[in-house]
Amino acid sequence: MPDIHFHDIYAQFEDGSFDGIENSISGKNATIRTMQAQLNSTRLFNENYFALLAALDDIAARGIRLVALPGDFSDDGQPVHIRGLRKVLDRYRDRYGMQFFAAPGNHDPVRPFDTPGGEPDFLGRGGHAQRIFSRGAGECTDYEDRWTTVDTGRALPTICSEEIRHLGYRGIMAEMQDFGFYPSPDYHYWETPYSDYESYDYDSALAQADYRHRQYEICRRGSGGPWKKPDYRNCHRVPDASYLVEPVPGLWLLSIDANVYVPEPAAGRFAGSGNAGYNRLLTHKRHLLDWIRDVVKRARRADKQLIAFSHFPMTEFYDDQSDAIASLFGSDRFQLQRRPQRQVSRVLAETGLRLHVGGHMHINDTGIARGRDGHSLFNIQAPSLAAYLPAYKILTLHSIDRVEVETVILDRVPGFDELFEHYRREYDTALRSGQPPWNPAILQSADYRTFTRWHIRELSRQRFLPREWPQDLRQLLLELDGRELLTLTRLADDTLADVATGAGIEGIRRSPQWQDAQSRAREAATAADMALEDFSRWNGFDLAVDFYRLRNGGALALRDIGSGRLAQYRLLATSARQRPVNPAASADHPLAALFDGRLAELFGILEGLQRGAPDDHFMLDLADGEIRSLELPAE
Repeated sequence: MPDIHFHDIYAQFEDGSFDGIENSISGKNATIRTMQAQLNSTRLFNENYFALLAALDDIAARGIRLVALPGDFSDDGQPVHIRGLRKVLDRYRDRYGMQFFAAPGNHDPVRPFDTPGGEPDFLGRGGHAQRIFSRGAGECTDYEDRWTTVDTGRALPTICSEEIRHLGYRGIMAEMQDFGFYPSPDYHYWETPYSDYESYDYDSALAQADYRHRQYEICRRGSGGPWKKPDYRNCHRVPDASYLVEPVPGLWLLSIDANVYVPEPAAGRFAGSGNAGYNRLLTHKRHLLDWIRDVVKRARRADKQLIAFSHFPMTEFYDDQSDAIASLFGSDRFQLQRRPQRQVSRVLAETGLRLHVGGHMHINDTGIARGRDGHSLFNIQAPSLAAYLPAYKILTLHSIDRVEVETVILDRVPGFDELFEHYRREYDTALRSGQPPWNPAILQSADYRTFTRWHIRELSRQRFLPREWPQDLRQLLLELDGRELLTLTRLADDTLADVATGAGIEGIRRSPQWQDAQSRAREAATAADMALEDFSRWNGFDLAVDFYRLRNGGALALRDIGSGRLAQYRLLATSARQRPVNPAASADHPLAALFDGRLAELFGILEGLQRGAPDDHFMLDLADGEIRSLELPAE
């Protein structure tokens, strides 16, 4: 379960700085973020609290006792949330005997060492945003008390509290020490990349686990230590939380700390690790590769089942559509900076690792990397409980070479609507102030899955479309429904250039050629056993939302989109590819140029996202590098 992004919605600020707002259902005070903040973020901040409890209850009912948390288990490593997460995990450990194994993500910690932090959008009294920052962040700069408030002329004064600072490795590992970061007497084996003992015993492992021993040198230009070049400057010793654990006989879990915080020119400052991933690990944290290779060899000699997990993906995660996405949208969009380079995935496969589970992207995907030496590496991208589509992965080990992977969707989550009363107050307050609010229909969600469908819809409207889509393509889609899109694919470039000059889409709709094209579109739909009128039930915005559903959910999203609309998309893709093209006309008219390549490219990506490796329920043959779907055929 990666990317929990745990935010303690009923947290106790130990310094008494923030009481939250009283909730009539729980009788507690809610310390939550605004709905507006959630609908502009790729993760939920509040309802994922209930999703975590529902997932753990489901896991307990299944008799599962080993749970891996591949990073971003916290919301920016803030003490108030880390404490809350520890209490939840302790409860399930004590009640059900669960063992949790965490790997750090780029949100835990945000930087290697403590840094100022905070948020501008907690939900405070009267439905107003409550700013809360720690010392050194925002307006919380010059005060002597344990905590204070600062009046900035907003509806609520800013609260300054150390409860909201960003913990570094030392604080997070100390709070989460019982969840893999340190050895336990119950473990059969435990080590770090820095361990130095020939025979294992708990006392030696505990001594080797000391924070002071788990450091490595990183330089701005590359790896330090044995790889440090004479001209490298700006080098620092920073922590690393990687470990290897044997929780039950025969199973080795390899928790890789793939965070890479590259030193910045300013003294003592480091870049975030969000876009670094394994590309930077190979250049700035090379000692981990040697350790991974050694672990693989020892696991093979000792006949141990080895499963690796970390926060970052080891392979391409868009079903081999990344290059097409970069061509259409730009190489700096769709988080493509986080894509591992092909040679990086190849090097990781050549370490001998056969199975890795990652997170970070909040998507459901299966990737395969092949090494030149014949080794195959499966990368399982587990979804987030805090985003569409909320789910977690179960790995069942049938043998050392055969692993079954099943994806469990959280459709229903008890209590997910417990905070809705606060959002209604927030919405009413925003409406009175004249601010354009979010769509209140999200508060009519009947279950958690529906709630996350609304989340990605509003996220697409408020963030994804404005930031990631080319303006001409975005404008075109927002003006058209599906019937008009299919009709436009039946128009030739000459027609588009002739009738649209100075008139745009509206001019095309009024032209005689439009009627002819619509007749041909109707014929195409009828030939495919469809009705043209059915295409008018959705518009270009719906198509964009479905694009993001497929990107995030893979096969899990097909049910939400529906077989009928998917068939319509396929016909549109075929029609766009077959459309008569006149390069001279398209060169002279931007609308024709848009249709010549970009619309067909969009539908091609949409198709490609449906053709990836199985990502729902499947069997892995680690020895042969083969994957087999276990999904039953649709009726």
